[in-house]
Amino acid sequence: MTSAPSVIHIVDDDPAVRDALSLLFETEGFEVGAYANAEEFLTAVEETMPSCVLLDVHMPGRSGIDILKSLNAEKFEAPIFIISGQGDIPMAVEAIKHGAYDFIEKPFDVDAIISRVREAIAAQSRAGAHGQFNFPGAENLTPRERQVLTEITAGSSNKEAGRNLKISPRTVEVHRARIMEKLGARNAADLVRIVLTGEPPAH
Repeated sequence: MTSAPSVIHIVDDDPAVRDALSLLFETEGFEVGAYANAEEFLTAVEETMPSCVLLDVHMPGRSGIDILKSLNAEKFEAPIFIISGQGDIPMAVEAIKHGAYDFIEKPFDVDAIISRVREAIAAQSRAGAHGQFNFPGAENLTPRERQVLTEITAGSSNKEAGRNLKISPRTVEVHRARIMEKLGARNAADLVRIVLTGEPPAH
């Protein structure tokens, strides 16, 4: 039995980028929806849930960050990659805080983008099965934060966690800070204690 092809939504106001990415993913056997602006994309998402989204952060009208907020991206079922053209790290960090999965910088590395998207789709389906944490505040964590927390409590460094989860160490760092903020942990030892004992940190 062959499974249905994964569906990728590409949101970018640059037709050349949309065409290039569409062609790339179609060649790899994905179904592709390409959208020039936030409105087209948000309408399409109401109809069908994609397997993955590639979203340009700099667009006229509503930016990638605005779209993440509209989607409530932290709870969104599909991984969302932010496409950042300016090597714009602060913007990418902002996007991750709003639920983006990771960021991809232009110019693209074609092989890397395909493998990262495949890995993200696989990791997202595993996230449903994994990371059933049971401690106060666990319900506030996104699926991706749960994966990062699993890595941290297993003793992984940001670099190792990034390698295991196929995201950049910088992205792990942002998630780690968010997790600590949500759970009221001051350091990694606090985090481990919360996860293992279910007790809030003693302040």
